[in-house]
Amino acid sequence: MYLVKSPLLLKWYYPSLVWHKTRAQSVVYLTFDDGPIPDVTDFVLKTLKSFNAKATFFCIGDNIQKHPAIFDQLKADGHRIGNHTFNHLKGWKTDDETYLENFRQCQKLTNTNLFRPPYGRIKKSQIASLRAEFPELEIIMWDVLSGDFDVQLAPEKCYENVIKHTRNGAIIVFHDSLKAFDRLKYTLPRALQYFSEQGYHFATL
Repeated sequence: MYLVKSPLLLKWYYPSLVWHKTRAQSVVYLTFDDGPIPDVTDFVLKTLKSFNAKATFFCIGDNIQKHPAIFDQLKADGHRIGNHTFNHLKGWKTDDETYLENFRQCQKLTNTNLFRPPYGRIKKSQIASLRAEFPELEIIMWDVLSGDFDVQLAPEKCYENVIKHTRNGAIIVFHDSLKAFDRLKYTLPRALQYFSEQGYHFATL
């Protein structure tokens, strides 16, 4: 069960996290979780480049170690890098010290001030620990969840999720993962085309 539009209750419970950017400008923020991996991340990079779009990639440390050339290409293409833990840990089911150490392990590779908790699930105590050690850290959530990870979701519905719920300043979540690829390869180029025609600019966080 997931909600495409981030619920007000969660925003109220986690007011210090970043859910969207300013609504005053025609800018959207595309984000991609769980990479880098062969083929899928390559497709994303090629598609973004064809629209002169920049994005933010929340990378898993283990995948960075496995695919360093793709990770280097992300940076060479001018995209931002975010920490997504080393092993994609679910904060609600992980003790705080284990979670923090997994973050540190990924941080050695990403060296970034951006973090997205896997599954969007993080304890307030984990937030406090991260900020105590990394005071410049921005914890990024989202405005729109494409649903591309949902294998039961039709690609057309994934596209509809993105188009229907995006507005100025939206942070949109996609996944550069094999699980998401069928929906991602349908939705991403069409969404880029649609928003380009609507006059939107694609920026990094």
